[in-house]
Amino acid sequence: MGPIGVAGHLAEFLPGHSVITLPGKHKVGAVSSAPWGSASILPISLAYIRLLGGPGLELASKVAILNANYIARRLEDHFPVLYKAENGTVAHECIVDTRVVKGASGVDVEDIAKRLMDYGFHAPTVSFPVAGTLMVEPTESESKAELDRFCDSMIAIRDEIREIEAGTSDRKDNLLKNAPHTLARVTADEWKHGYSRDRAAFPAPWTREYKFWPAVARVESAFGDRNLICSCPPTEDYADAGSGVVNE
Repeated sequence: MGPIGVAGHLAEFLPGHSVITLPGKHKVGAVSSAPWGSASILPISLAYIRLLGGPGLELASKVAILNANYIARRLEDHFPVLYKAENGTVAHECIVDTRVVKGASGVDVEDIAKRLMDYGFHAPTVSFPVAGTLMVEPTESESKAELDRFCDSMIAIRDEIREIEAGTSDRKDNLLKNAPHTLARVTADEWKHGYSRDRAAFPAPWTREYKFWPAVARVESAFGDRNLICSCPPTEDYADAGSGVVNE
């Protein structure tokens, strides 16, 4: 990352560094091993541009824009797409408005993001730059087959939401509110949900061929943000290791 600006009254609280002397009366510890950000980011971008060359960079940009518009057109009958130009097109990313389903179903953008994991996708950017939306930025690297797989997943999720809207699926105990579904949960002896294990774990044909299993189930986001949980050894173990003491 490059420089990050702050308002003047916050300057004295900017991070410090253990090697380089940085200004600030109330410095906290370093947040990065490099005091001015990552030195590798710009060379990577430069190398990519130089390898593509002018014609290649132009083609990559056109394909990225084409991919974003393809997704927008496939999803616009199921979710509104924001910030279209006068001719109905988007730029290199499309913002899918998922807020339209919350009133009738109780489903929000986080539920959709978690359910995408069951389909084998890490969710696109959530709630940026518009709260309650998904910002999909396929870039030039995705094939049409992969774009279709993502669109098919979003359309299938919209159909799952329609079940909630129609009252055939419970507003609290449903495929989205309980997503993602881990292997441990799906194979447990007890299953209390009103839908099948099969629908939970294998919502699309490709999930039977190459299934990605989420490692953990739903984590309450606000609680997770406010309560740091570390799976690493306690600090006492590191202190003992530094002193040459070995715990048996």
